[in-house]
Amino acid sequence: MKTRFQNPWPHKTHGLSDILCWKLGIGGREKSRIPEAPDDGAHHIGLDPSQIARIPETGSRITWLGHASFLIQGAGKSLLIDPVFSDYCFPLPFPSLKRKVAPPCLLSELPHIDAILLTHSHYDHLDLQTLIKIGKSTPLFLPSGHSSLLKKSGFCNVTEIAWWDSHELTSDIRITAVPGQHFTARTWLDRNAGHWCGWVIENAKKTLWHAGDSGYCTAFSEIGERFGGIDLAMIPIGSYQPRSIMQSMHMNPDEAVQAFIDAKCQRAIGMHWGTFRLTDEPMGEPPILLKQMVQKRSLPADCFITGSIGETWEIR
Repeated sequence: MKTRFQNPWPHKTHGLSDILCWKLGIGGREKSRIPEAPDDGAHHIGLDPSQIARIPETGSRITWLGHASFLIQGAGKSLLIDPVFSDYCFPLPFPSLKRKVAPPCLLSELPHIDAILLTHSHYDHLDLQTLIKIGKSTPLFLPSGHSSLLKKSGFCNVTEIAWWDSHELTSDIRITAVPGQHFTARTWLDRNAGHWCGWVIENAKKTLWHAGDSGYCTAFSEIGERFGGIDLAMIPIGSYQPRSIMQSMHMNPDEAVQAFIDAKCQRAIGMHWGTFRLTDEPMGEPPILLKQMVQKRSLPADCFITGSIGETWEIR
């Protein structure tokens, strides 16, 4: 019998009937917290390939490629997390799942990619067409239960990593799969056949955390404790409405700020917003709420921010 993964702590759940009622509008729509928020995608700036061609030997460079996709460069290596360059976050070209904001560069303009970290198998995070174009020999790292999917597609360098296990990419870079609260599925038949995770990347005495796709959970405090704090985090802030369904799998900005505090983060970038329309809130609402919540918690205004697709940040 195949392993079926689950979150190891209690949380609200929803069923297929809840999803159908939501999609059909039965029971009415949940009101947005800022109905007048712009319903536009994130701001987009073109990424000059020369800007990312030279890899920092010290420190790290983090570039947002849209949604949950990031280019992480440091210690002479370039890593991708959840790269999605396709026009749709689904195998079929449903208009509702069409990309609203283009990637900041062509896939061919990226530097050589030394490894790809995948957080789970949902189509807006694991894009087979993008992975194939990057190259089937590229080392792939992903949580338990997904290797068969990639190997069936011809990928020959696939490594599964269980929660809290680590892998030395080089003598200077260590990656660790860390918990989150989510689920996986690519069809109606494979729900939770694979696990989900976030990634901690330790590089030159700096610690980065990509939280993956996650609802708010107690694991964030443990991540902060185990790693002694996080220098820079990539935390999801969008795709949260209606809360009756999304709370178990996606944080809203309030919860994202609490996750930032729990994990003892110094800085964070808000992700998982402004690229695809997956839920009901206006596309421009998450960054407005995030700014309000940072202020409400009396945190420095620049500690947890949102940026433009194509924007780059440096950690020295």
